[in-house]
Amino acid sequence: MKMTFMAVSLMGILSSVQAADIDAGKEKVAACAGCHGADGMATQPAYPNLAGQNAEYLVSAMKAYQSGDRNHAIMKAMVASLSETDIENIAAYYESLK
Repeated sequence: MKMTFMAVSLMGILSSVQAADIDAGKEKVAACAGCHGADGMATQPAYPNLAGQNAEYLVSAMKAYQSGDRNHAIMKAMVASLSETDIENIAAYYESLK
């Protein structure tokens, strides 16, 4: 039963990310550029590169920062006000970068 719920949840994430708006995501990432770079390539080694990263992974990570499942004060603050649509659009934008 638990596995079925997880599979259904994952399928929901996959289908919503596929329908995301890359252009809308690009408009939302200005605040991200300070650490992750204007082109998704980090400005310092301590920060991860986001360009080309898998969208589903990015959605999962941002939601985990929002919920507190992942603990990082700066990221928690950065994603706190993002809607689910914002998160999906941002993830799609970064995935589109090579």
